[in-house]
Amino acid sequence: MSSPAVAAPVQQRGAAADLAWSILRAASALAEGLEREGGLRVFGQDEQQGLRLLPVDDPDALLAWTPGTGWASRLSPDDERSELLNLYLPICGATSARPMTVGHLGQSLDGFIATPSGDSQFVTGNDNIVHVHRMRALCDAVVVGAGTVAADDPQLTTRHVPGPNPLRVVFDPGRRLSPTFRVFTDRVVETLYICARSLVAPGESHMGNSVIAGIDHDRPGDAAAQMLELLRARGCARVFVEGGGVTVSAFLEANLLDRLQIAIAPVLIGEGRPAIRLAPQARLRDCRRPSYRVFRMGGDVLFDCELDAPADAVADTAADTLSTAVPGAVHRII
Repeated sequence: MSSPAVAAPVQQRGAAADLAWSILRAASALAEGLEREGGLRVFGQDEQQGLRLLPVDDPDALLAWTPGTGWASRLSPDDERSELLNLYLPICGATSARPMTVGHLGQSLDGFIATPSGDSQFVTGNDNIVHVHRMRALCDAVVVGAGTVAADDPQLTTRHVPGPNPLRVVFDPGRRLSPTFRVFTDRVVETLYICARSLVAPGESHMGNSVIAGIDHDRPGDAAAQMLELLRARGCARVFVEGGGVTVSAFLEANLLDRLQIAIAPVLIGEGRPAIRLAPQARLRDCRRPSYRVFRMGGDVLFDCELDAPADAVADTAADTLSTAVPGAVHRII
């Protein structure tokens, strides 16, 4: 039995990462217009590190756009910018016609996202923190649950990378939070506070500086679907569900995620707050086996799962994956 190939850990920072990030930001901004225009387009990098249109057969092309599919890299695999493009191009290709919702969790080797007290700063290393900020910058909205706000008091901005701040969305159907947390008090970027409609007083429109949006709260999956519908109506084609475990699990259980990213850190917590929580299956063969890619991020390993891949295709490849002990393609992050 062969051993899996393991890429050496490479930092998310440096000249190559900066160049790749400028390409990704430009690609993200162009996607909506290209989807409307239709037709194959290829691009190279201009002098301002943006993108310029090239002839389809130009050997200097870095990216290709195909309507209905999105972006594809034309860089050689050994190009130092290649792996950063490979990871983020699927998100950059999402549009209002083909929206995308991505969940993300950072967990320990034994499957926890925090200690029993709720301490989660930081399970994963610096490279995955930068990755989260990149995801925020590429998405229109970042969603966190009440537990994440209560435990971490996050800012949910893109301060570690160049790029726009997304709409901040706090998902708190039971209205457990007070207006003292930073997402409700600062004015860096708009915050949308989502809670049960029955808990909103007549004429109430804000909690602190955040805008209140009421939903009809029943089951968690129903609440998540209503919230996503509300965000789509606001023009949020790319939604990043950053955490925590309860919120990501609610989206996953309701089949509302297109991709799920789980970063596994080399740490053992022993007991704590679990990552994914789903209704259990009686048979292992009935459990979901999504298609996936694997990326090294410093000392962490990121599984990027495509949840809408055909189930038959996943099942057909499962036996081969197990027999070779190679868990998908292993990528480096630069």
